[in-house]
Parts: sequence; C-alpha cells; structure tokens
Amino acid sequence: MKKSLVLAMAMALGVTASAYAANPFSDVPAGHWAYDSINKLAAAGIVDGYGDSTFGGDRLMTRYEMAQIVAKAMAKGANVDRLAAEFADELDSLGVRVAALEKKSDNVKITGQIRAHYQSYDKGNSTGNATSVLRSRIWLAGQINEDWKYTGMLENQQNWLDDHGNEETKFQRAFITGRVGGVKVEAGRDNTVLGGGVGYILSNRTDAVKLGFGKDIKFGLQYGRVNPGDAAPKTDTYWAATVAGNIGKLGLNAGYYDFDNVYKLGQYVGVNNGGQDDAIWVIGADYSFGDFKVDATYLKSDVDKVNGNKVDDDGYVIGLAYKGAKAAKAGSYGVYAKYYDQGAGTYIHHGMNTDLANDFGAQGFKGYMIGANYALAKNIVAAVEYSDFDAKNNKDTAFRKSDKTIWSEVIFTF
Repeated sequence: MKKSLVLAMAMALGVTASAYAANPFSDVPAGHWAYDSINKLAAAGIVDGYGDSTFGGDRLMTRYEMAQIVAKAMAKGANVDRLAAEFADELDSLGVRVAALEKKSDNVKITGQIRAHYQSYDKGNSTGNATSVLRSRIWLAGQINEDWKYTGMLENQQNWLDDHGNEETKFQRAFITGRVGGVKVEAGRDNTVLGGGVGYILSNRTDAVKLGFGKDIKFGLQYGRVNPGDAAPKTDTYWAATVAGNIGKLGLNAGYYDFDNVYKLGQYVGVNNGGQDDAIWVIGADYSFGDFKVDATYLKSDVDKVNGNKVDDDGYVIGLAYKGAKAAKAGSYGVYAKYYDQGAGTYIHHGMNTDLANDFGAQGFKGYMIGANYALAKNIVAAVEYSDFDAKNNKDTAFRKSDKTIWSEVIFTF
C-alpha cells in the first residue's frame, strides 16, 4: 500500500489514532512510519490484514481488495469520492451504491466514436465499385434516478467519394433503460441484434420494448417495429422470445422471432409487392478453449416460396475466432472466419459489412468471410475483412448472383 494512500484514508476518517487500542499487526512495529494510520484504520474496521496477524504492507493489493477497503471507509463516512470513482465497477459488484458520488457527478455524460471505412466490391453501379464514409457518433447518457437512465445518439455521415459532398446528420437513437423489480427494461429507438453473431437475422434500428430477466439462465422478450421512419420499412412489427445460458465454457441459446410484412420478401424487380410474414426458429452454441472460440447457429424459417419461386427455408452459420482486439489495450488483436448458408427467410437485415438485401434480394446466400482486427493504440482499432458470397436462388435475374467485398476501417473512441 502506498504511504500517501494510508495517510489519506486515515485522515478521511477525521479522528486521531491515539483514541484506539494498540496496532494488532505483528509486521508493523511501533516505530513504523504508518503505525498510527494503520492503527486507526484497523480499529475503525477499515483494514483487517490477512488473517494471520500480519498487515502485508509490502504485498501488492488487487483492485477487488482495494474496493473492499473503500467500501468500508465509505460506510464509516470517509470522504473517498475519488477512490470511489476509480473503483466504481468493483464497488458495484460488491453491491455498494456510490450515492454520494452519484449526486456530485455530472448528470449527463458524453462519449463518442469516429469510424472511417473504405469498401471495395465487385458489383459496380452508377456510383462505382467503392464507398468511403466518415461516420461520427456522439452519445449522450443522462441519469434519471438511481434505477433509470436515458441514452441518445447523434450521427453524422460524410461520403468521401461523393463529388457533391453529400452528408447527413440524424438523431438516430433515443431510449431509456432501467429495472422494474428483477426485470431489466429498455424502451425506445436503439440498434437491435437478433439471431446471434453480428445479427444473423437482424442488425438494425428498432422502436421496441425489451425485457430481460434471469441470472444463470437469461430470458428475453421484445416487441416493436424494425427500421422505423425509413421510406421502405424492413417490417411492420415483430416480436421475439429468447433464452440463453452457460454450462461451463459451453454457451447455449435459442430464440423464436416473428416478423409481419417483411419488405425484402415482397421485393420483385425493385418493387415492393406488400411483403410476406416470416417466423424464424434459431438454436445456437459456442465453446471457448484457450484463446479460441467456435460457434454454430441453425436457423429455420416458415418461408419456402418468394414471388412464386421455391427458396430454401433454413440455414446455418459456423465460425472460429482467435482472441480479438480490445480498444482499451494497445497491441491486442484477433482473427476470425465464418461460413454462411442462409435461406431467403432466415434473415431480415443482416449485420455484415456488405449489402446483402440489395445484392441478392430474397434469394438467400452462401459463402465465407475472414477478417482481422488490431488495436493500434488505446481506443484506436483497425480492421480488415473479406467476404465472398453467392446467391442460392438464381431465378430472379433482377439481383446479383455473387458478391465479393473488401472492407477496411479505423475506429476511434473517446
């Protein structure tokens, strides 16, 4: 323990050491520089050593041990706000609410993310065969009370390859989160990922109410609209029920998803013909061993015909990943690979970095993706990804039969 930390903690209690009994630790003699302060902390019940009559002053404490000391000091009325802020996560795991700190902290927090990406693909159109966009996101989080919080997000996109200099700024997300008893609640507009992975079924904005409960086995329920406010909604409404849990290093999950009037499934020669309803069952598993993780997901849809054409009504995704870049740790990295084989009805709006809906319409797709990411510095992560997909049903000639994409990006967070 640092000398300044012992003295500061002792001073924070606001009483003198002489009011207490002799120091109980055999490895802190009366002539030690920290004798009075440690005596005071021990008598006040803030520190209790290691159970063998030693204080262990030369031993490096863990963050959890330090959080326990801070919690005890707070209970005694010590002013340790700066320490409470530093160990907020550990204190939360101990069930300690930092009420005094919450009252003194700024009620609104601002964070952000800047992403620059370049995408090259072989499909080609009137705008060429590449895109490059600078996307800036500003997040606002406001504490409503001890149990409820508001989150909003403002997004700006600048198209670097657009000669007209087009850009747009939109208020993309606004939702509240909180608890009602033992149930977690989220309500409002947020990005929703369904079906596992990056969103094998859906990764898009929704207006929805989401409920979550359970500890070892987690259950989820949600109801809402997909991609609200768009000129061509992806669906009218949807609801979903999910369950997930772990058996050691084995993770298991299952879900049922029901979508009304899916735009993609009514799309023919670029015209919306009203869409089809779609219900999807999903079951998945993942397993970690060392720095590796494997996962597999099976999807089953009740859609077997689109525009009169027979289509596959099921699909699967398998993946393998090694490590993974962490924004907070410079030099961390990861590589991954996935293989997809998904029927037309097994996805609504996929979360991958390629435009499957416009490329393949309602044909379904199969193929693979490989990628790597690396933390160039703290909060700066670069990534590159290659994907190669083919349409599963080639009868609809209005859409492409294959798509190869190279995606690269650098993300800055603050």
